[in-house]
Amino acid sequence: MSKIVLAYSGGLDTSVLLKKLILEGNDVIAMTADLGESDASTALSTGSASGDPAAELELVREKAIALGACDAVVIDARERFVSEYAYCALRANAKYEGIYPLSAALSRPLIGALLVETAHAMGADTVAHGCTGKGNDQVRIELAVRALDPSLKVRAPLREHPLSRPDAMAFAAEHAIPLKHTAEKPYSIDANLWGRSIEAGILEDPWNAPPEDVYAWTASPQRRPAEPDEVVVTFEGGVPSFDGDRGPAMIAKLNVLAGRHGVGRIDLVEDRVIGMKSREVYEAPAAVALVAAHQALERLVLTRDELRFKAACDQKYAELTYDGLWMSPLRTALDAFNATSAQRVSGEVRVRLHQGNATVVGIRSPFALYDETLATYGQGDAFDHHAADGFIRLHGLPLDLVARTGKRSLAMDTA
Repeated sequence: MSKIVLAYSGGLDTSVLLKKLILEGNDVIAMTADLGESDASTALSTGSASGDPAAELELVREKAIALGACDAVVIDARERFVSEYAYCALRANAKYEGIYPLSAALSRPLIGALLVETAHAMGADTVAHGCTGKGNDQVRIELAVRALDPSLKVRAPLREHPLSRPDAMAFAAEHAIPLKHTAEKPYSIDANLWGRSIEAGILEDPWNAPPEDVYAWTASPQRRPAEPDEVVVTFEGGVPSFDGDRGPAMIAKLNVLAGRHGVGRIDLVEDRVIGMKSREVYEAPAAVALVAAHQALERLVLTRDELRFKAACDQKYAELTYDGLWMSPLRTALDAFNATSAQRVSGEVRVRLHQGNATVVGIRSPFALYDETLATYGQGDAFDHHAADGFIRLHGLPLDLVARTGKRSLAMDTA
């Protein structure tokens, strides 16, 4: 018998696993991480960032106790998730394969860290999760655990004994486990402040268009406002704020506003860590809008060489995050690089939200490298046009030499 800390969401898989681990004779502690899922869900259902998400999480905790957990804890990790994970990824403009803003991928290393911390506090020798053997999250959580405490044993019951979704639902019915899943809506859903991911069911065939019932955070085209909204996002050292708020409250508020306009719907066939492809649907209204704003401000304040180099680094950052290597030395080094460039990423960005798009329509910054007197074609043009002649001669010197060499070579061949 082991003392196990289980990463517990209260959904189908983890509720079934909780019961199975208890039936094995283990003492199981259910650990639920509050990463803002309830904040976002409440905000989007009520149209504001208010509500009582704590009450929802208390129901999750009570459900674990009712199923037989020896203890159940809810850890408020919203601030930590935003400041140490989401905003680090924002400074890297991190989008996997150029599209997905890594909402689930960012939460998993934090969940791994919380499992380790809870195991230490509770005297547990084992941690467990509800990931399958073909998913990404098993890699992300377990690598985080190994990076922090390799002595802990990790259980992955769905990898040890794969369980189909119909079988899981049948087990739940047999053991009186209350669930929200139905045969008509067998989706696997994960959410936090940075985004919501949906898979399984009808979505497993890439030919099928996602039905509207998979979406909860973004309005359908028929329900979007006819007129756009414009928001001004302020950045200080790469950290955003909006409408007087920053951190979790700001993200929840922006999720509501951008979601009303359908911003952040993503339908992606992506390459999983283990090599297979999968079809995923995402909703990330705030993340999509914030990355667009951040990138626009970077283009205003960073030099051409910084932007070119950073583009390659940003792609690598997204890949490391997706692949579960959040705690790798390279990711830490890239954070240091991004922190240096972020010192000048301060200013205001005006973003228009309309019909599924977050479009940057205005930017300004005290660190702007844009000089209107140099860029203008009107009166007040301060650019030295004559200097371009010498620049073109020097810039094209290698081409001149290649052309001359080619002519000499041709003359020698025909001589």
